[in-house]
Amino acid sequence: MSASSESLDLVFGEGGSLASAVPGYKVRDQQIDLARRILQAIETTGVLVAEAGTGTGKTFAYLVPALLAGGKVLISTGTKNLQDQLFDRDLPAVRNAIAAGNTTALLKGRSNYVCLYRLERARSEGRLGSRDEVAQLAAIERFAKQTTTGDRGDLAEVPENSPVWIQATSTRDNCLGQECPRYKDCFVITARKNALSADVVVINHHLFFADVMLRDEGLAELLPACNTVIFDEAHQLPDTARLFFGDTVSTGQLIDLARDTRVELRAAGGALPDLDKAATRLDKAARDLRLTMRDDNARFAYSQAVRTPEFPPAVDVLADALTAMRLLLETQAERSEGLGNCLRRATESRDKLVHWQDTKDLDAVRWVEVFASALQLHTTPLRTAELFRKQMDDHPRAWIMTSATLAVGPDFGHFTRELGIEEAAAVRWESPFDFERQALFYVPKNLPEPSDPRFTEEVIEAAYPALRASRGRAFLLFTTLRALRRAKDILFEKLARDGLDYPLLVQGTGSRTDLLARFRRLDNPILLGSQSFWEGVDVRGEALSLVVIDKLPFAPPDDPVLAARIDAMRAKGGNPFMELQLPQAILQLKQGAGRLIRDETDRGVLMICDPRLYSKPYGRTIRASIPPMRATRELQDVVDFFDSEARAGAGTPSDRISILSSTEQGTA
Repeated sequence: MSASSESLDLVFGEGGSLASAVPGYKVRDQQIDLARRILQAIETTGVLVAEAGTGTGKTFAYLVPALLAGGKVLISTGTKNLQDQLFDRDLPAVRNAIAAGNTTALLKGRSNYVCLYRLERARSEGRLGSRDEVAQLAAIERFAKQTTTGDRGDLAEVPENSPVWIQATSTRDNCLGQECPRYKDCFVITARKNALSADVVVINHHLFFADVMLRDEGLAELLPACNTVIFDEAHQLPDTARLFFGDTVSTGQLIDLARDTRVELRAAGGALPDLDKAATRLDKAARDLRLTMRDDNARFAYSQAVRTPEFPPAVDVLADALTAMRLLLETQAERSEGLGNCLRRATESRDKLVHWQDTKDLDAVRWVEVFASALQLHTTPLRTAELFRKQMDDHPRAWIMTSATLAVGPDFGHFTRELGIEEAAAVRWESPFDFERQALFYVPKNLPEPSDPRFTEEVIEAAYPALRASRGRAFLLFTTLRALRRAKDILFEKLARDGLDYPLLVQGTGSRTDLLARFRRLDNPILLGSQSFWEGVDVRGEALSLVVIDKLPFAPPDDPVLAARIDAMRAKGGNPFMELQLPQAILQLKQGAGRLIRDETDRGVLMICDPRLYSKPYGRTIRASIPPMRATRELQDVVDFFDSEARAGAGTPSDRISILSSTEQGTA
């Protein structure tokens, strides 16, 4: 199917295909211009980096030219939720509107599909922790007999976080591949075959890096065969690349390996006590290593971790236990496919552990991450640009990367350097929303520095009158879980004292999907969230009228990966704050601020409680990256804003409210 600029006009213009087929569709010049640039990149196999402000309609802007241009297209999204939305809603809408005949497929990571082999093993082992888990396993068995896809997302009856899913799905570590006795019926293989034959395949970034970059079997054939790769929510790519280009050894994985080895040994007839003992020793060594660290949800650099006296010898014991079990597995691997797979896993884990212990590799940073019941040893490359670029250079194709947050002002340098694509065409489109009319930007006066011990208390003290003026209907976004928990306690007391029935919804008390559903359903809710609510959340209309951000989202300087990157940049004469820390904070802040105005009719207040926006020289750069809202430092203007909303009319701005200049906004 050939495409042209004229054909795009017929689709996007007044009375065009989209206007006729999509309820509520509105013509946007930014969307049409973005679609033209994407079509040009596809036809010239170019590299395009496109920042499209909220409301541009970037999804349709890349789907239409991708379908019209033809060829094989990979579309990668930031999360599985966005992946489902794209495949189930947006892609069918565009296909129907333009009568496109392109075939489509949805492909997720292996652990999203029921594994028939492991499901059978889970039933035969019968080692479930509760009656609920027994009932959930039975529900999965019924589902496996009825479903054509095996996608666990289609089984709402079993909670997403149920431990049963670990036993009913596979991972890259424990999948038997072609040696699996249920290979012909495998849902993963079926999904991959569908993807190989489809014109348009919807994946996610984690799958792209995990299965394409690591050249996993099956999916590796997709990338060489495709003509176009489109990354939506592309701002997540650098962090995801660092995650998957590195290595990780998890105590949880090793405990699973020990358990699976015992299971496979029994299934193969048993009769090797030494291997059973080796598995028990590995299990104990993994658990003992976790117990050397007393913190939960913490990160430590290698140099910090080894200062804990118990830690280095525990790593050595783990390495010895892993080596011993690997040697024994070598003598048994031919007995069954399962034992052969356990040998592969033991070998890979041992190699990764040896790499983690190798302090001579100066191009990577070694660090430790501690969770409630697991510990992970990470080896992360300091630079990913060369690694990512290598994947791009193996075959000519178009690469399109788009998001609402890729540039700092007009500058894309931070993003393009991270991925090694400095030569890419980079273009920005401002949001079509009228932020000057729809929104107010409020930074309270007289707040302490974020380092002040009472900072969170003062933030809630400043935000509380705004919450009353907005009648709840607010997101409170925090940079740390500790601040979130403290804010919840303070706010609960204040609301109870004043008899205000504003339901508090707190991250961690339910899934993000559940909390958002309750937020939309309840009257006057207040949602307190941390990292997972800064992006990918879309609440339109009056339900969300106030977004409060406690402080600028600078990454903790003691984060081991960031600290190593800062040191490496400083050693080369760079300025880590201006080149790394500030751009990262600005892009994260833009994501948080983007939660407020999601539609042409939305109105609301963005409140950022960080005095550095005005007290530090870099504050002007940050303010210039926020959409062009009216700006104030007076609480009364916030009250007046919501009073005018209550009167269902746009009030006249107070004389105290300034409009951020185009220079301060960094407009092109």
